[in-house]
Amino acid sequence: MVDRKADAKNRTALDILVAGAGYVGLAAAVSLKQARPSLAVAVVDAAPAGVWQRDARASAIAAAACRMLDQLGVWAEIAPEAQAITEMVVTDSRTSDPVRPVFLTFDGEVAPGEAFAHMVANRDLNGALRRRAEKLGIDIIEGVAVNAFDVNGAGITVHLADGATLKARLLVAADGVNSKLRDMAGIKTVKWEYGQSGIVCTVAHERPHHGRAEEHFLPAGPFATLPLKPDKDGTNRSSIVWVERSEDAEKLVDGDDLVFEHELEQRFGLKLGEIRAADRPRAWPLGLTLARAFVAPRIALAGDAAHGIHPIAGQGLNLGFKDVAALAEVVVEADRLGQDIGALDVLERYQQWRRFDTLQMGITTDVLNRLFSNDIGPLRAVRDVGLGLVERMPRLKDFFIRQASGLSGDTPKLLKGEAI
Repeated sequence: MVDRKADAKNRTALDILVAGAGYVGLAAAVSLKQARPSLAVAVVDAAPAGVWQRDARASAIAAAACRMLDQLGVWAEIAPEAQAITEMVVTDSRTSDPVRPVFLTFDGEVAPGEAFAHMVANRDLNGALRRRAEKLGIDIIEGVAVNAFDVNGAGITVHLADGATLKARLLVAADGVNSKLRDMAGIKTVKWEYGQSGIVCTVAHERPHHGRAEEHFLPAGPFATLPLKPDKDGTNRSSIVWVERSEDAEKLVDGDDLVFEHELEQRFGLKLGEIRAADRPRAWPLGLTLARAFVAPRIALAGDAAHGIHPIAGQGLNLGFKDVAALAEVVVEADRLGQDIGALDVLERYQQWRRFDTLQMGITTDVLNRLFSNDIGPLRAVRDVGLGLVERMPRLKDFFIRQASGLSGDTPKLLKGEAI
């Protein structure tokens, strides 16, 4: 195997440097290199090598993102381990309610044989993108942070923590919601905390889920059950995203296992038979973070570095893939026309494409969270009537499915499954 880390350290002149080796950063590097093999592309990440292999979580990948991953040459590797979501059910209740009435159901297909989303293990997604990057000759430098950068006319000089210096025409910041590169670029954010945390773990259960996903709106926040492929030994599994008030979430995650499983059963129910937590639950604080700008001279933000939203609609990662598809299309078209790919006027095309959509999704998830994460009687009545009305309007349901699948609006080519 080629020592990509050594190669990258020895290469000082690049066209594009991507900071962040998560799904968004890797997808950005692969998208750009695949469309324009002549571009010199590298990825740098502060996390030590192999950390991604310990990620036991799974993500919901919308249909449009699946099409993009197929176009990038990785979906064929991922698909055998991906679980299609064939049905989505929405309920609104309290944990003490003896019955949870179903207010809204969605068929899980956007086209015959094409599910609106799949559940994919994070390790499988990251691994497939890494292998594709390696095949394309993309250098990945791991365990080294970006300490600083200088914008100097036609390029940007990036200083790494190990003393290495890299020069590029464009720096893509995909280094997460607490992006240091965003701060270094002087880009301000709109930000607030929800006082909620999302508990994530895998749940083993006795009976199969048949691809059904459920979202229960509870007073403290939504409780989502998302279907996973059975384990290698045939164990039926689902992933949960359980939103609780932060102080309660910390107690649940750090407390007694029996207490956690009792509270889990109260929310999950026994519709799938006996259940148990199949791995150690972890909790992340939730908030809304929106960058006031997505670009600066020689820099473009993508993924959580540009926007961190509430998981109530399951769209965070898919918004990041939309960023990747739009940015790649803008940069590749500019390069074909002989334009400077890091020039601000080029990058502003990307910002104009993505900024309104992201703001709209951030506001939508914020409103949904405030509307549903409470136990106010009149509000419950209004929202339940609203859910019931949507259930009786097939065209409106189809609209929501298209939105959730990422196939609505001004969709970049990669998300349609088309080459740039």
